Amino acid sequence: MSANERSDMSPPVVRVYTPESPLRQPVGMLRGMLADLLASRELAWRLALRDLRAQYRQAALGLLWALFLPLANTAVWLFVQGSGIVAIRDTGLPYPVFVLSGTLLWSIFMDAFNAPLQQSNAARPMLARINFPREAILLSGLIQVLLNAAVKVAVLAAALLFLGVVPDWQAAFIPLALLGLVLAGTALGLLVTPVGMLYTDIGRAAAVAMQFLMFLTPVVYPAPTSGWAAELFRLNPLAPLIQILRDLLTGVPPGDLGAFLSVCGAMAVLLCLAWTAYRAAMPILIERMSA
Repeated sequence: MSANERSDMSPPVVRVYTPESPLRQPVGMLRGMLADLLASRELAWRLALRDLRAQYRQAALGLLWALFLPLANTAVWLFVQGSGIVAIRDTGLPYPVFVLSGTLLWSIFMDAFNAPLQQSNAARPMLARINFPREAILLSGLIQVLLNAAVKVAVLAAALLFLGVVPDWQAAFIPLALLGLVLAGTALGLLVTPVGMLYTDIGRAAAVAMQFLMFLTPVVYPAPTSGWAAELFRLNPLAPLIQILRDLLTGVPPGDLGAFLSVCGAMAVLLCLAWTAYRAAMPILIERMSA
């Protein structure tokens, strides 16, 4: 090997593993988290493409299957409302527009909520055998959520135009509001992931809890204006996220922007805490999986 070739070679990366918890050195842990996040970008992209191709390779309708469940829920609620089984008070929008936008936006939130646990469980064999940045798993799930969300929002925008709803200049803020919704789902999903990887009951319980939470969010009917139910809706942090996004999509003046920004800030803090907990728990989880 020539002297020039030796000079071009970068020094090997040295990793030191100790039995101490990384939480005892928060600055070093933060640097490692950010470094691994940057280093995992290419791997995350390749994992995301692999999973998307595997998911839709044998499906004739491809990405349209991502729309099947929200569209089916929309059809059910339109039937329930149209048949008079349930009386839905005035929503300020045509009810098909209200329920279609609500169910599609909720499905985006649920995709973001489920992604961390689903991706981590799917990567169990790889986690137990290969040393790689664990953030690649989370980033891969986030990429898939964003790609599916873009398809759903595009279909929703086309459907709204077909129904005669034309958004105005405020539609330029839809991507930012959509990121807020994905941020909330990712933060809450990542929070339960470490325990969910140990106990499958957590994933099942979370699915039930999210189903109940949907009925406390203005997804298929508007928020009550009085009583204890109105208070529950007011305390639900997901309510302003769904409502602001719906307002932006339908050209309605946005509602409580202060609540929306407050929830986004709180979810950003929660995401950092959940990421830290995931990072600290991963060695223990890998040890349990390898045993």
